[in-house]
Amino acid sequence: MFPAKLQPLVFAFIMSGFMAFLMSGILTLLNLGWFSGFFMAWLNAYLVAHACAFPLVLLFAPLSRKLAAKLVKAS
Repeated sequence: MFPAKLQPLVFAFIMSGFMAFLMSGILTLLNLGWFSGFFMAWLNAYLVAHACAFPLVLLFAPLSRKLAAKLVKAS
């Protein structure tokens, strides 16, 4: 278990992992099609994608929160 203060980092890691996994799979399939080495190509693409996505989520999270707050009415 992680301490509560790390929740934003853990969330960012998990969310970027899911997004990188799905996006890399979709784009690998669209770009290369189905072939015998598809899963290895997907895994390689995923590892690169997650390595990029995690720091980018951390970088853009504050801007995303501000934009979302401006787009949502306060009740």
